[in-house]
Amino acid sequence: MIGSLEERKVFEEIQRKLFYMIPEKWESIHLYAAIIEEPFQKQKGEMYFYYVPKGILKRDPVNVYEIPTLFNIDEESYNELIDKLYNDIKKLRKIAEEKHDNLWSNITITIANCKFKIEYDYTDLIDDTSFTPYERHVIWRYNNLNIDLELEDKQEKYIINKYLDYLKVTDLPKTEEFIEGIYINPINNIIDYEKTMTIEAALAMKDENNKSNYQEKGKFFDKIKNKSKQDIDDKDEPHIGNNQILYGNRKK
Repeated sequence: MIGSLEERKVFEEIQRKLFYMIPEKWESIHLYAAIIEEPFQKQKGEMYFYYVPKGILKRDPVNVYEIPTLFNIDEESYNELIDKLYNDIKKLRKIAEEKHDNLWSNITITIANCKFKIEYDYTDLIDDTSFTPYERHVIWRYNNLNIDLELEDKQEKYIINKYLDYLKVTDLPKTEEFIEGIYINPINNIIDYEKTMTIEAALAMKDENNKSNYQEKGKFFDKIKNKSKQDIDDKDEPHIGNNQILYGNRKK
């Protein structure tokens, strides 16, 4: 598919937003977005993207929804950026509706090796019941993020094997691609590279915080032992629960 001038302008804006939203240097970016429109119903859809951090050693892809927690960014403000990015996807589909005969249902955008690639998929997501949205997500990750099947959990292995069996008896859906060079003008980042932590540093900081937390608890128990003949004043001693630092599970 040849991108129109209007579409290329949106491509550029999507790249700008993605480059701004990723708070560290990266090797590649992978985005999925779907838009579902049923007659007389409100438009529905979904979007997620991952980036592969740059580094000498192989590093796991990072989910966009992990970024606020890992890099101490205000989650509400960051979610507003995600909404704006999805609005660009909807704008892109609106242009496609006006410019092209066939209307895509979902797209995959890949930015790597100085190339911007967008793959248009025409699968009817309303009538196609072969896979649930969650299963499509697992399959998409497998196809686009070089996921090692052996490292997946039991449920995800089942989904991927189901998908591989499905391919043996079913033709792949029709897709089209558009590829161009990435937008290379300087773009500000949500936080300066020089001031931010890498994923490893962010995770290490979590571990250090947890270690410090346990040490503080140990000191507290030592105080209790040393004061076995004294009353403990709750106002002077911190409650153990208040010292705990809770972190959410990493999303896939």
